[in-house]
Amino acid sequence: MSDDTQKHSTVDIEGRPNSGLRRKLYIIIFEADTKLGRLFDVALLWAIAISILAVILESDSNIRAAYGKPLVYLEWILTIVFTLEYLLRLYVSKLPLKYMTSFFGIVDLLATLPTYISVLFPGTQFLMVVRVLRLLRVFRVLKLVRFIKAASVLGEALKQSRHKIYIFLGVIVSIVLILGTCMYIVEGGESGNFSSIPQSMYWTIVTMTTVGYGDIVPVTTLGKFVASIMMLIGYAIIAVPTGIVSAEISESYRQDHPGGKCKRCEESLYSDSNYCHKCGEKKKPS
Repeated sequence: MSDDTQKHSTVDIEGRPNSGLRRKLYIIIFEADTKLGRLFDVALLWAIAISILAVILESDSNIRAAYGKPLVYLEWILTIVFTLEYLLRLYVSKLPLKYMTSFFGIVDLLATLPTYISVLFPGTQFLMVVRVLRLLRVFRVLKLVRFIKAASVLGEALKQSRHKIYIFLGVIVSIVLILGTCMYIVEGGESGNFSSIPQSMYWTIVTMTTVGYGDIVPVTTLGKFVASIMMLIGYAIIAVPTGIVSAEISESYRQDHPGGKCKRCEESLYSDSNYCHKCGEKKKPS
């Protein structure tokens, strides 16, 4: 960028506003490297935590009867603070629209709306628990890079395994439909519980996930046998998504930590392992 262009530009190379007040506010609000910036973020996290606690306490009828007014006042004070903070972020942002449509921009907006909406629709103030998402800023404030990297690895593993998970969910839906229909046929005449296929599918899901509410139970011998099969299938099914994601995480680790090839099975080795994880062959010394 030329000197003439820089003079007429409203932001610097890093996206900070060039003007004095906007630049200072930008550094405080969006950056946690400075003393004031860190203090601002820590204060913001405390305000978010207090507002969530206030909403939780207000949901209790006894606490609401005793401390309803103070909690409402606190709720409005914090909402006004969050509203001013949101407007400040828009003011100092290089691209206000980009911030508004970003994840944190949407969360920041949703954190302020429930209190205002509750004026017209009482009870919607409890939606303010969405503010808990704003606590994700703690990763930036405390610079927990290790956790951010770990979350990135997990997110990438889920992304890479999404097609397998889609197939798995498709199989599960098919099993639920088939077994639910079978239970409707078997138990429909004898028991009033399995009154329809959707009702039987609900029971199938509850049984296969090993939740077992007990609100619907089979009474025939054949129905109990089918239920037993479903319970065993449920235990097997629970492990499948975990295995899919674990395999992708393992593959991601293998790519990040290459250790050559196994001389027996040609499998890629981990750099910190002395043996092949597939065939157990001792790693050739480098």
